[in-house]
Amino acid sequence: MGAMAHEHPRYKWVALSNTTLGTLVATINSSIVLISLPAIFNGIGLNPLEPGNVSYLLWMLMGYMLVTAVLVVTLGRLGDIYGRVRIYNAGFLIFTLTSVALSLDPLSGGGGALWLIAWRVAQAVGGSMLMANSTAIITDAFPARQRGMALGVNIVAAIAGSFVGLVLGGVLAEWNWRSIFWVNVPIGLLGTLWAYRSLRDTGLRRPARIDWWGNLTFAVGLTALLAGITYGIQPYGGHTMGWTSPWVLAGLIGGTAVLALFCLIERRVAEPMFPLRLFRDPTFTSGNAATLLGSIARGGLQFMLIIWLQGIWLPLHGYQYESTPLWAGIYMIPLTIGFLVAGPVAGHLSDKYGARLFAAGGLAVMAVSFGGLLLLPTDFDYGWFAFLIFLNGLGGGLFAAPNTSLIMSSVPADARGAASGMRATFQNAGMVLSIGVFFSLMVAGLAGSLPAGLSSGLTAQGVPAPAAHSIASLPPVGTLFAAFLGYNPVRQLLGPDLLAQLPAGHAQTLTGREFFPQLIAGPFHDGLVVVFWFAIALSLLGALASLVRDRAATAAAAAGAAGTVKAPGDPAQAERTTQATQAAQATKSAPGTTTRP
Repeated sequence: MGAMAHEHPRYKWVALSNTTLGTLVATINSSIVLISLPAIFNGIGLNPLEPGNVSYLLWMLMGYMLVTAVLVVTLGRLGDIYGRVRIYNAGFLIFTLTSVALSLDPLSGGGGALWLIAWRVAQAVGGSMLMANSTAIITDAFPARQRGMALGVNIVAAIAGSFVGLVLGGVLAEWNWRSIFWVNVPIGLLGTLWAYRSLRDTGLRRPARIDWWGNLTFAVGLTALLAGITYGIQPYGGHTMGWTSPWVLAGLIGGTAVLALFCLIERRVAEPMFPLRLFRDPTFTSGNAATLLGSIARGGLQFMLIIWLQGIWLPLHGYQYESTPLWAGIYMIPLTIGFLVAGPVAGHLSDKYGARLFAAGGLAVMAVSFGGLLLLPTDFDYGWFAFLIFLNGLGGGLFAAPNTSLIMSSVPADARGAASGMRATFQNAGMVLSIGVFFSLMVAGLAGSLPAGLSSGLTAQGVPAPAAHSIASLPPVGTLFAAFLGYNPVRQLLGPDLLAQLPAGHAQTLTGREFFPQLIAGPFHDGLVVVFWFAIALSLLGALASLVRDRAATAAAAAGAAGTVKAPGDPAQAERTTQATQAAQATKSAPGTTTRP
């Protein structure tokens, strides 16, 4: 862990190891809370299904992802100005200190939830510093012929981290809910000390002024837009969802308007935080479009699988509700294995044979896996389920590194921090959007068939028709969250007085392990059909976007076929082409400046 000059041949491996560790812990924390929510709410004494507490649940889920989506571009840009390693190191330190604060929550009830939400937001600042600059540090440290492999390791760690967090959270939550935050502390201390001692800034730095108006409008606009989507999931005014709420509409319309103002500002300022000129490159534009589409499809899958396992499949197969978070994480391991198998291999092969086909092929494989999941019954055979989620992970791994390599290799060296932050913004915003989009589609699917099934199921067990009808008329989002948390809400919905009036056998059936999963299995599958068809469409659109080529690349390929240049897979030629392109882009972006040969 001693200091090492950046010219040292082993430095690039040190940079890759540390940034991969940083990215891994940052992304694990985006999902470790997801699987641990039942234990957290029990630990702080808060009933997550009371109407007033749904907002706590949503913000504990989404606050971290929303902040990272908003800040990664700004912090990547600051890395370009002040040094990527400096910002990255500070992020590791902040992340570690906030983990300590989270584990020491002294409050209970709503106060305890607000403590966790506030410190999760602060932790997300540190996580954003790590994510925004890690890929830029790697791109600086590795030559083009090895860049795809290096980015593959890092990006697969980032994506796999969101699934590793599910397993780790399930295991730790069984022991003590505070341990899901304590586990970050030793890793964070090690990573922080290692980063401060070992990493060196090797990229180009260009002094510039901070684009305060751009930062402000971007943060306000994106926060309002994503918050509007978040609250659109909740019931409003007798409707199953809140898309007609004035606050939701204000967030959606106002957020879009502020983001439009942000684009106008970025076109006029001399040193924009979000260099829109980068979108003139079709590779950069299409790569980020594919990132967003793939992130929405993949993020929605994660939530649907958790609901499917915790709320239906595991209870039907004899698992107690209290243990379903742990086993849901375990049964989703094939998804993580798929990422880990495909990611580094795809990065290495894309260095040799080109990245576009791997990126497009990965999303096509994901679309096939969604189609397979669409055909599974709700009470599935686990062998087929494991194969299909492994296939989905394999597709995601094939896509991740080549896509990132395409994006990062299409920008000049002095804009890599901003480009890395922009890519991370599209990825994180896609995760937040997926919650709103997929939950909305699922609620729409449930609304058509759940009320009738719930009413008939309750009356069949002796519940009076008026009470059954009243319960069946409740917004389906509550049932969906109950399944998401691995929780049987029937006892709470009926209440102790009504349960006491029922025959003992009927009351036991209603509050038992199988009644609720069997009740929602059919309506849930109706919702899955809508959700997975949407995911298939997103994956295929992302695959098409990954195939977009710019004119220069097309001309170079044609010339290579004619024998006038070396083959596109030649690493030396790729390196010279990349350097020439970056020099030309840097000249365009800084009129009046000269570049050294």
